[in-house]
Amino acid sequence: MALRDELESGRDAFAHLIRVWHERNGWSQRVLPALAERLELGRVHNSQLSNLRNRKLASPGPELFVALGRLNQLLAAQQAAALEPPLEQRLEDAQELLQALRHSALPLVGDDGTPLGPAQLFEIFVGLRPLPAAFDWRIAGPEAAGLSAALAELFTAGRPWRLCRDQLLAAYPAEKRQRREHFAAVMAGQRDYSAEELDAELPDLRRTLAALGALDESDLSADQFLELLRQRAQRLLHSPGSVGAEGLGEAIRRGLQGGGQAG
Repeated sequence: MALRDELESGRDAFAHLIRVWHERNGWSQRVLPALAERLELGRVHNSQLSNLRNRKLASPGPELFVALGRLNQLLAAQQAAALEPPLEQRLEDAQELLQALRHSALPLVGDDGTPLGPAQLFEIFVGLRPLPAAFDWRIAGPEAAGLSAALAELFTAGRPWRLCRDQLLAAYPAEKRQRREHFAAVMAGQRDYSAEELDAELPDLRRTLAALGALDESDLSADQFLELLRQRAQRLLHSPGSVGAEGLGEAIRRGLQGGGQAG
């Protein structure tokens, strides 16, 4: 790969990584800059993060990678279900930041489980290191609607939403009200996930599948789960039961004729 192409690929990968990190934790764009400043880990500006997410920051300074890497390593050192007391104390008079981390403080980790530090983040940005597999889905915008439909069809087993609602909501592990409402709307066919939202939701969607008893998480990697959804989306698009050029009315009429009319 040519140097310019390598750099472009790295910027695209890093933008994806930052978006998924925010979406997965449900953070606003203010969280990381405020944490870096509060914990004296370096300076990160809101505008820098925004430009990174949109691939508009071509040459960020080394301080940015140092701050993000140190912050990520600090998050990785926390307990799985709670923050360490020293961090709680340092943020006790910054309740907005404290609540954001209490809600979710998932770090960026490599394929070997090691938290990504400043050097690893810089290597991703310049295209010298691939994204960790757990963060490298990069769903295309146009396919998000089809994948959302495939999710709903898979999780409800083709049954009406009202018959599956309680069981599905009990299996879905996210606690944030906004995410739960969005999940319910997607399952009911009222909304679709965006590509960025699906990137962030995939881990919890896999956990939902396991909680339903369909299979163990270890039976299906993130990549395999996404490929399964892509295959089901294609089948839905071309299935005999899909509504094509004939229109919805004709499809309903065929269903009535096939099932018999009540007399």
